[in-house]
Amino acid sequence: MATQHSRSVARLMMAPAVVLLLGWMLVPLTMTLYFSFKKYLPLRGGDLGWVGFDNYVRFVSSSSFWPAVQATLMIVGGVLVITVMLGILLAMLLDQPMWGQGVVRILVIAPFFVMPTVSALVWKNMFMDPVNGLLAHLWRFFGAEPISWLSEASMTSIIMIVSWQWLPFATLILLTAIQSLDSEQLEAAEMDGAPVLKRFYHIILPHLSRAITIVILIQTIFLLSIFAEIFVTTGGAFGTRTLTYLIFQRVLESQNVGLGSAGGVYAIILANIVAIFLMRIVGKNLDA
Repeated sequence: MATQHSRSVARLMMAPAVVLLLGWMLVPLTMTLYFSFKKYLPLRGGDLGWVGFDNYVRFVSSSSFWPAVQATLMIVGGVLVITVMLGILLAMLLDQPMWGQGVVRILVIAPFFVMPTVSALVWKNMFMDPVNGLLAHLWRFFGAEPISWLSEASMTSIIMIVSWQWLPFATLILLTAIQSLDSEQLEAAEMDGAPVLKRFYHIILPHLSRAITIVILIQTIFLLSIFAEIFVTTGGAFGTRTLTYLIFQRVLESQNVGLGSAGGVYAIILANIVAIFLMRIVGKNLDA
């Protein structure tokens, strides 16, 4: 049993890490809030004084704001649907006994360890190039005209690239959940004559509900700040400019740190709104 002395020692030992983490989070947040109320143009006079909420009003009233929010939510939603559905299918396939099972699992999980910039470049040049890409050769093989993916189907292309990178994560979490399922339940249902689809909907899917919740929550947190894939492929053109990319343009391309900081605050608010919404809708599975 922990005594008061041991608890005090534990708090004292944890204090440096807690202070470091708080500083790591609070210092950037404080600086973002500070600059969001100032007109700060590094290449055009520097600090030009306080402007109050003018940066917030200008950012949200910009014609680019709501399309950027819409593009962000479309990418997040599309990636979640693809990774969860294909993740369940791949997890069930990988759970079956097969020759070279360990090697197959490593190959399936491998894309998750590829840097976003590298994976985007591979997809852009090797697969989606309208002249020499593999998809272009496939289209010509079937007698069709190749598609310029990044301009004609830009949003679909971004969702495909990001889904390819996050699918291994979803598969790994869901595979772990499937392996914890009691096989006796499936065997009993099979002996009772339950078809495959009913066994999936009434036994496997309810068992995966908590794992699906974890996948959705974690992926959403990271997908709301997607940037590298868009920067490398479309550069924010063709309707793929997300909120994060819009902030990048305001800070680096327009050299308006104050306006970009206000956008950063909006991004934090959006992330919290989405997180609260998800926790209320699907987070109850964590307590089940």
